[in-house]
Amino acid sequence: MLETRNLTIKFGGHVAVDHVSCSFKPGTLTAIVGPNGAGKTTYFNLISGQLRATEGQVLLDGRDLSRLPAPLRTRAGLGRAFQLTQLFPNLSVLENVRLAVQARAGRGLRMLSVWLHHRDLLDEAMAIVERVHLGDKAAAPAASLPHGDQRKLEVAMLMALKPLVYLFDEPTAGMSVDEVPVILDLIRALKAEGQHTILLVEHKMDVVRELADRIIVLHNGQLVADGEPAAVIASPVVQQAYLGLAVEQDVQVAA
Repeated sequence: MLETRNLTIKFGGHVAVDHVSCSFKPGTLTAIVGPNGAGKTTYFNLISGQLRATEGQVLLDGRDLSRLPAPLRTRAGLGRAFQLTQLFPNLSVLENVRLAVQARAGRGLRMLSVWLHHRDLLDEAMAIVERVHLGDKAAAPAASLPHGDQRKLEVAMLMALKPLVYLFDEPTAGMSVDEVPVILDLIRALKAEGQHTILLVEHKMDVVRELADRIIVLHNGQLVADGEPAAVIASPVVQQAYLGLAVEQDVQVAA
């Protein structure tokens, strides 16, 4: 479904992502791990179009998206959730999700249009709001929500777009212990549907162990390990990246 070929970006003399080639299948969840500064978020930015690659390609279902800006990549089927929530703060929870549903449907609302003609959009948005356990806060402004609920709302907006590929960048960051299971349940449910490709950047290894079918490890912008979770977590390169243990160079885990 999703493939990157020799994806690279350079900032002056610094190579932030260095010729990363990887493919991701539908129905799988791949966790992307690595120490701070490894290039994980930059890799996401290259895939979703927030950054333009110095070289390399991004392909979705065989279509080359490399020259497309972020909005057109979203329309093509890439859905991105950020480390910092991206919401319409003065609009209600329901309106935030309704706008995402409307964008996907490609409908505009003119001044003279009758709102009841778009009731189906509102009903679909409300169903998604209920699914993320925000039904009792549907009328509340997004800015009034605590951080954990804002994260839920961002996931709801992402779900409303019905992307082929979900890119979750530390979705549980800043959430309390009690709030984390809701987000994980949502991601688990998306994975269970079996038709989405899910990429997850996450530092919490317990979350990675529970959700991931596969782990890839980035270090200094390079892909240094790729394989099943148990093997990758036990590999010397991950032990070095997370625990600071000495390890020989050029260690790689085969998929």
